[in-house]
Amino acid sequence: MKRGGDLAVTVLAGIIALPLGLLIALLIRATTGGPVIFRQTRTGRHGREFDILKFRTMRDRQYEDEPDAPRITRLGALLRKSSLDELPQLWNVLRGDMGVIGPRPTLPEQVVHYSTRQRGRLAVRPGLTGWAQVRGRNSITWPERIELDLWYIEHHSLALDLRILALTVKVLLRPAGITAAGGVNPGFPAPTQPTAEPAVPAGSRIVLPRQATATAPRLAPEELRG
Repeated sequence: MKRGGDLAVTVLAGIIALPLGLLIALLIRATTGGPVIFRQTRTGRHGREFDILKFRTMRDRQYEDEPDAPRITRLGALLRKSSLDELPQLWNVLRGDMGVIGPRPTLPEQVVHYSTRQRGRLAVRPGLTGWAQVRGRNSITWPERIELDLWYIEHHSLALDLRILALTVKVLLRPAGITAAGGVNPGFPAPTQPTAEPAVPAGSRIVLPRQATATAPRLAPEELRG
């Protein structure tokens, strides 16, 4: 039932977005050259890896250790702010890699540091948007995002999905939380640092057992973008 809804929403959105997607592709090609699509390996349902698709928002490195921030093009910054760089993920939904609503897919390098509890996040297909996306997105830490995703999996319903879709429209119209302060999204603390139970925003009560949160190193801004 959920898969059928995903396909219906994706086909409708794809018909509307196709002309815009073609225009964006032409602009990327004209301004930066090279490939239009950025591919990155992410971990999906039950730990299966797949290539997530995005419009490319950064130029190639001019030297080996060049940081990410100067490489973001003007067009790329606009695409990120509007989340239009995520449009190619409609193809991921059609392929069955993702759903419309669910936890955002994360990097294998992050998943290997999940605790047994946190691996519960992989029980469903990752989504284009999700509960964590509309409750703070990248402005909250990864442990907090995981807790929100676990709450969604425990309480998911049609009513909750419709609420998330409505909140997603609001977030798209008034973008916030795309990156954290300073341009680097909060990651897991270093493995040697003790970890406290993450705080969860009001309205998202976690009823699952408390357990220590897994740790992992911080990742580069481009890798951390959900």
